[in-house]
Amino acid sequence: MTDRITQDKINQAAWAACDTFRGAVDPAQYKDYILVMLFLKYISDLWADHVRHYRKQYGDDEARIRRRLERERFILPQGASFYDLHEARGEANIGELINIALEQIEDANRIKLEGVFRNIDFNSESNLGRPKDRNRRLKNMLENFAGPELDLSPGRVNEDIIGECYIYLISRFASDAGKKAGEFFTPAPVSRLLARLARPKPGNTIFDPACGSGSLLIRAAEEVGSDNFALYGQEMNGATWALARMNMFLHAKDAARIEWCDTLNNPTLVEGDRLMKYDVVVANPPFSLKNWGAENADTDVFNRFWRGVPPRSKGDYGFITHMIEIARRHTGRVAVIVPHGVLFRGGSEGRIRQKLIEENLLDAVIGLPANLFTTTGIPVAILVFDRSREDGGANEDRKDVLFIDASKEFTPGKTQNAMGDRHIDKVLAAYGAREFIDKFAYVATPQEVAENSYNLNIPRYVDTFEPEEEIDVAAVQKEIVSIEAELADVRRRMTGYLKELGVDTGGTG
Repeated sequence: MTDRITQDKINQAAWAACDTFRGAVDPAQYKDYILVMLFLKYISDLWADHVRHYRKQYGDDEARIRRRLERERFILPQGASFYDLHEARGEANIGELINIALEQIEDANRIKLEGVFRNIDFNSESNLGRPKDRNRRLKNMLENFAGPELDLSPGRVNEDIIGECYIYLISRFASDAGKKAGEFFTPAPVSRLLARLARPKPGNTIFDPACGSGSLLIRAAEEVGSDNFALYGQEMNGATWALARMNMFLHAKDAARIEWCDTLNNPTLVEGDRLMKYDVVVANPPFSLKNWGAENADTDVFNRFWRGVPPRSKGDYGFITHMIEIARRHTGRVAVIVPHGVLFRGGSEGRIRQKLIEENLLDAVIGLPANLFTTTGIPVAILVFDRSREDGGANEDRKDVLFIDASKEFTPGKTQNAMGDRHIDKVLAAYGAREFIDKFAYVATPQEVAENSYNLNIPRYVDTFEPEEEIDVAAVQKEIVSIEAELADVRRRMTGYLKELGVDTGGTG
């Protein structure tokens, strides 16, 4: 079977599997069971495809086939495939059998998958119910992903199936699981734009301090144009960290170092007593995160918050300053998605913003359309910081700040707007040209920014005002008089017609 299977078909199967859990398991949890099973189905079909390939080469020499399979980039132990579990779906201990299979897969691929399944328990009574109910749910889930129509062999699907299905499920649960769990993901077009603005090059180290499912890191890696890069990420949510590891596995980015930790309070990517430094830092961190750790910022052992401590109720500048501090001095680039409040809020945020501008680190402010994200409808912006602009850097003479208003660059959808290639290309062209474009882009001098009290609200710089068409009052009055005369004539004629028909008009005329 070689016909390609659409992402919609996969999403529909995942959504049907969700029906198995609905009402008994919190949506924030049962999507994780679905995604793990989808991952198992994918690698099982991939492994089966390898087996078919080597059988053509080696015939019935099972030992030789096995030795060749073990040289693949992953190993699927005997008895641990999706199909083994599907065959055993009626067993009374099916939850335990799934756990054992996942443990075997993890052990056989320890370098690449160690710890990935530690947060998931298919035999949990507290999550999946009593044995009889649990067994029924797991049996139904296995059946949802079975069948030749959902064969996920290479050539039928792309490597993004897990990430795309994750996005789909989060979007379906956006009013519940997505917002409640604080999970954020970056739509593919926005990831592509952010990655291209960051301009990763061969040999670069690329880092995302709030990597979620890892999609943004993967997009940034694709922009390099070769395999000469190193990926790093940190994610606080254990289930989402596991998803990122699976995503890297599926995209053959096994060397990516993805850490499970609290970036702002306990970053684990360190060298000695210092934070690791990177060439490119990209992120779509949680917007205005509350209780992010402000109480510990003054005593931060890495001194990341020397410009000031962001407010306890809004962690945006906590992420921004962390990202700037870990970008390589004189060369590092930072691209981050932020809510618009970051551009103009006062207090400690205003003071931090002023210092960043006075250090000449801010390169561009790009406003994006509203309703791009399923978990929030607010408009967002991209901030680009460039450490080559600081004293001693290659671009230290560049003192201006580029403002781009791309708020109208989208294709409207029923529930969500989207940026297409032409919208992205328009933004990138303006960023590259770095010149005035009427109602779209403006290059502000340091003096202009200072005169605006370091407020970066885009309408202060990009004038998008559309003058109203001038109205000829005399002509309009003349047209009104003409219309009233025509209306009076119509009324007179109508009254005449009614009289001819013998209809009493009550004396109106």
